[in-house]
Amino acid sequence: MTAAAGGLIFGLFLLSGCAVGPRYSKPAATVPPTYKEEPPNWKTAQPSDQVARGTWWEIFQDLQLNTLEEQITASNQNLKAAQAQFAQARALVRLNRADYYPTVTAGVSGTREHLSQNRPFVLTTTKTNATDLVIPVDVSYETDVFGRVRRTVEAARSNAQASAGDLESLNLSLHAELALDYFDLRTLDAEEQLLNSTVDAFQKALDLTQNRYKGGVASAVDVAQAQTQLETTRAQSIDVEVQRSADEHAISVLIGKPASSFAIPFSPWNTAPPVIPPGLPSDLLERRPDVAAAEKRVAAANAQIGVARAAYFPAIALSGAGGFESGSITTWLSGPSGFATAGASAVVTAFDVGRRRAIHEQARAAYDQSVANYRQTILTAFEEVEDSLAALRILEDESKTQQAAVAAAEHSLDLSNNRYKGGVVTYLEVITAQSIALSDERTAVVILRRRMAASVSLIKALGGGWSTANLPSVKVSGPQPANGQ
Repeated sequence: MTAAAGGLIFGLFLLSGCAVGPRYSKPAATVPPTYKEEPPNWKTAQPSDQVARGTWWEIFQDLQLNTLEEQITASNQNLKAAQAQFAQARALVRLNRADYYPTVTAGVSGTREHLSQNRPFVLTTTKTNATDLVIPVDVSYETDVFGRVRRTVEAARSNAQASAGDLESLNLSLHAELALDYFDLRTLDAEEQLLNSTVDAFQKALDLTQNRYKGGVASAVDVAQAQTQLETTRAQSIDVEVQRSADEHAISVLIGKPASSFAIPFSPWNTAPPVIPPGLPSDLLERRPDVAAAEKRVAAANAQIGVARAAYFPAIALSGAGGFESGSITTWLSGPSGFATAGASAVVTAFDVGRRRAIHEQARAAYDQSVANYRQTILTAFEEVEDSLAALRILEDESKTQQAAVAAAEHSLDLSNNRYKGGVVTYLEVITAQSIALSDERTAVVILRRRMAASVSLIKALGGGWSTANLPSVKVSGPQPANGQ
């Protein structure tokens, strides 16, 4: 009997080297050879070291931005929640991994029993009082012959890595959102600076017109028009503060500070965005945390097929119990008080009205869904990169054209002012030239704002220097699945 039991256990361990269910392989995805919208003059450029090591915001060389970005990791509450969610996923891996090993329970119990003397089939010599003292140790173990536990752990590990990808996606999004708000605020400062300098220029023009009116050279209409132009521009300058305040408040929330106690000093931004080479399209799948998360969910869904498949096979369990039992405390731990039992069982579901088949079909459909989601995530990733590349390329050309328009408008304004001072034209021509020049200058600032936003969006679309090598391994001890069946 001992040899047979040993042979049974040895055979079970040999069988535990296999795991039913399909072996996982990464789904195929279509990857273009080159980016369609990449500007030709960027192909020879090299990625910045800051982007490569993940602190991509340093590429803009702004100390205040660097300081704000560093506060997100330490203080952003949404990021802390995502970190806690990842910790839960890692704990779930450990929970499922515990099924690799036996469960051992131990305890102690004592009972004192008084039996009825009038119960049936009782001899007069039978004792009516009894003491039962027990120290039991129970061992139970379900052998993972068909890989149910291994597939469950594999799914939990993949889900944990997907959670890590989600965490990195959120981290990247938060940093990018802060950069977008920051550059929006700084370019609003540039727009406000432009409007304030224009207000000063319009104030001087109004003073000149009033002096000409007093000298009988200009009309009251000229004064009214100059006054209108001044106050309109002043109102526009004040209106900029609305969006600037909203950006400032949004940044305060991102870095975990109350909006009431946070402020960013006035500082106009007038620098063009740096060149950000996108690299090869084939690298994008390794650089996007959301793509990595989607791929890990495919792996988890594949493992769940194995879990569903294992339900078709017997559940084989080993059990044992031992300890000491006595009616007296003086002999409780003596040799004759010891007891032991051992056993094995195999249970298979013979009829379940198609329940296992339905679960198996559900697992396969969930796998197909995860594959489709993975491929859609890849398509979206390439779309975002192409959108940002196109925006940067087109806006760069538009910026050059707009600067030419600004220069022409300023020259036209100078000519109109000279013509007005010489009494050749009315003030209406000056106002028209002023409006055109101001509109062109504000448009130039707006284009710069869009270029900065497109630059940040491109870095985000490229993964912000992240790579799949940064995914935690979530190592799992214990037997690993062999070739699927």
